[in-house]
Amino acid sequence: MSGPVAVVTDIEGTTSSIAFVKDVLFPFARKHLVEYVALHGNEPTVRQCLSDARTLAGEPGLDDVSTVALLQRWLDEDRKATPLKTLQGLIWADGYARGDLKGHVHADAARALRAWHARGLRLYVYSSGSVAAQKLIFGYSVEGDLTPLFSGYFDTTTGPKVEAASYTKIAQALELPPGDILFLSDSVAELHAARQAGLSTACLDRGEVAIPPGHGHPTFPDFTSLDPFARVS
Repeated sequence: MSGPVAVVTDIEGTTSSIAFVKDVLFPFARKHLVEYVALHGNEPTVRQCLSDARTLAGEPGLDDVSTVALLQRWLDEDRKATPLKTLQGLIWADGYARGDLKGHVHADAARALRAWHARGLRLYVYSSGSVAAQKLIFGYSVEGDLTPLFSGYFDTTTGPKVEAASYTKIAQALELPPGDILFLSDSVAELHAARQAGLSTACLDRGEVAIPPGHGHPTFPDFTSLDPFARVS
């Protein structure tokens, strides 16, 4: 049986270190959130983020200061809220452009993605971080600019990563049968949802999170041992 036509990969814990996201990106966004909104609060995208955050919280009467405080709480809770993710992406963009940030991508992941792209696989990203943030981590990565390898990006605007309907939407967007798509993640809940939608799946277990035994997905310690053309599931 031939391998997949496309690979959709998670970022955090899969192509990239969880520690980079938790210990570098999140603190950077929290540190600069107040300053960024103060400097850019009149820009349409920022105003929309603040408005969407108030709507999502069910508190449309909040002023900007209170809304920023709300966003800071969401940062601490690692809320997968689209307005927060959008603002994080904007703050990180400033950091990457100034050279304060460099995106972490595992060397084995970068090598594999380049090899798979060269062999004709269509590569996509599906992450809870915004599309803008995804492009930054790969565009300013320690392994060089990897964005030319990817054909597209998906984030929380597609839907929650733990719901099968989100993966059905991705398959429809790619105009591919779900079985022709391989999804990579370190999250068993995400892998279950993708499998439910008919996608092939592979679990990356880099030792950063506790992967429960008996989850039923082919498991690999890194990209070096993962051959998508062998159709892993």
